[in-house]
Amino acid sequence: MTLPYRDINVHVAADSYTFTSPSSPNAPALIVDRPTGDVKLSEAAHFPSKRVSRVSSIAGILGLIRLRLDKYVIIITKTQPMGRLKGHMVYKVVSTDFLPMRERQIRDPDEDQFLSLLKTYIMRGPMYFSYSVDLTNSFQRQASADISSPLWMRADDRFFWNRFVQTDLINFRKMGNRSQTGPQPATDPYILPIIWGTLEIRPTVFKNTPLTIVLITRKARHRAGTRYFTRGIDEEGHAANYNETEQVVILNDTGRGLGGYAGSTDMQSGKYGDLEGKEMQVLSYVQTRGSVPVYWAEINALKYTPKLQVRGIKTALPAAKKHFDEQIRIYGDNYLVNLVNQKGREKRIKEAYEQMVQMLVSSSSEKVKGDAITDEKFHIIEPSSSKQEYDRLHYVYFDFHHETKGMQMHRAMLLVEQLQDALLAQQYFRGVDMPANGGLETRNFQTSVVRTNCMDSLDRTNVVQSMLARWTLDRMFVDLGLLQRGETFAVADAAFEFLFRNIWADNADTVSKSYAGTGAMKTDLTRLGKRTKAGTFADGKIAVTRYYLNNFRDGPRQDALDLFLGAYEPAAANIGSSLVFADRRPILIQSIPYVLAFSLFFVFVGLFTKRLPGSTVWTIRLFILFWLLVAGWSFNFVINNGMLFVNWPKLNPRPWATEGYQDAIGKVRKDKLLGSFVARHERGLSTARYLNAEEGKKRIE
Repeated sequence: MTLPYRDINVHVAADSYTFTSPSSPNAPALIVDRPTGDVKLSEAAHFPSKRVSRVSSIAGILGLIRLRLDKYVIIITKTQPMGRLKGHMVYKVVSTDFLPMRERQIRDPDEDQFLSLLKTYIMRGPMYFSYSVDLTNSFQRQASADISSPLWMRADDRFFWNRFVQTDLINFRKMGNRSQTGPQPATDPYILPIIWGTLEIRPTVFKNTPLTIVLITRKARHRAGTRYFTRGIDEEGHAANYNETEQVVILNDTGRGLGGYAGSTDMQSGKYGDLEGKEMQVLSYVQTRGSVPVYWAEINALKYTPKLQVRGIKTALPAAKKHFDEQIRIYGDNYLVNLVNQKGREKRIKEAYEQMVQMLVSSSSEKVKGDAITDEKFHIIEPSSSKQEYDRLHYVYFDFHHETKGMQMHRAMLLVEQLQDALLAQQYFRGVDMPANGGLETRNFQTSVVRTNCMDSLDRTNVVQSMLARWTLDRMFVDLGLLQRGETFAVADAAFEFLFRNIWADNADTVSKSYAGTGAMKTDLTRLGKRTKAGTFADGKIAVTRYYLNNFRDGPRQDALDLFLGAYEPAAANIGSSLVFADRRPILIQSIPYVLAFSLFFVFVGLFTKRLPGSTVWTIRLFILFWLLVAGWSFNFVINNGMLFVNWPKLNPRPWATEGYQDAIGKVRKDKLLGSFVARHERGLSTARYLNAEEGKKRIE
């Protein structure tokens, strides 16, 4: 079993970056040539000191990325220990550095912007790794994995967050280069898989029984993006905001501290202590979330409620099949819990999802349940037979909005009651650690998964997932003999209840920040168990913040994700000499928000400036009235032409954004006041960005 090096030194020289492991002095060194960026191995671990200008100790290599002018090695310079999983230390990435292949003498605006995007939005994100345990896979998948394979080869491709930037190392590992042909297994210890999401490891005591509770959320690297710029699925079946959340309980885990390597002399193992003859048990429960798997988008144009666009359901059928092929292959039966509103603008998404499920399953049977609050409390679509793969899909709609209206959040438990038979049959994973073979011996399998969504797959989804996790954790404790049947941990142990609530609320915030830019709504329910006025006020604040971020700040964040995950490759883009990030709107359009700001400034000046003795009032009133009219006109123009003022992604323009921009600029050209001043030729998108937009449009259609 080959594990990543825990200790790496980087030797910086004018012609190369050389990576070595002090604890493995006889192992080949990894060399990244300068300025080409080519990767190779050197059998010699010693280098002439005169060639090396600096030697630094690093925690690992995040990857290599080629931008517009240069290639960079991204190194992990600082980490934070988060705790131990089965005795294996887990770390959070705290700081990184970029090592350029060339020493640039001239600054390039685009290159600087690319680096700024990565450093601002990606390198500060919640990234976690371990040198000795696979964080990308659930414990159930780990139990069936070949542990003789290198750690990166066992990684789940969906959650291998730095897979794209590891491409150079992986390709060299598989094929070598011109001077070193064939597989290069000595590269394995330099390839370090990272996950993005939540990782909480909390050693605690429940009713005098020591245990470790763990919560891991893994964000998928495919179709990762921001709230309004990434919705639905793509043609490969990847859903937006797709996350897998695993709740784990570990019993008899003696290596729970943050101490050193007692009981282990192997620097690379990362294993702490021994089990003192006790049987370590691992119990885990997995859930997923993801956007509604059809082609849809929300087009933000500075309106609080964006325009909803749903493309043909039949068009999305092949993509939905790919999505559920993967879901069924990995998880078994899928219980599709849909929490969107049954009325208003969200109704179209609900109907689209139901039509898709009906097209997938054979001879579906439907059941609608109502009550005094709503006519459609539940809408259930089940296959009437098991003739084909998609008959393992079970659709359950729950009218979360109406059932919990008026702070009646306890009524969300009605959904858990509806799913109870499925949850009992689903079970959870239970395994016993087998030190002799280094793996887990499975005692019980989780046979299905609950896939939950709302519009954003954030706030309502968080509440429901925590409720399902609570129900399953009660069941685990009953099976372990820690609770009596019918008893709940909330009543049995108040301290543990507090811990459970807070790790799930923290998870909600992390997932929400990654997608919407803010913490989650309704976390007062998760943290306190009830809806509060303070929580409602906090939700209002979050809603306003989301409006601002989603309209004016999410463009660069989407660009950063596209850049890091390989959706946009600067070196391959046909951008010529033009500036990728330049604002190509007509100058007059760009100036209107500044006119609005100056107008308001002059209004305040007029209102609060003291008048001289004997001066007339009407002149200052005319002054204020004039600038009020200018401000009103400017504000009206911005709101009515919001598509021109949203901060759109610039690297991969969305097709509907391109169309909306054309419509908006066409409308401005017809404006009686401004039409003649707006340039007749198109300045909104460069030729290269048009090509990107057309490519994206083909993918969606």
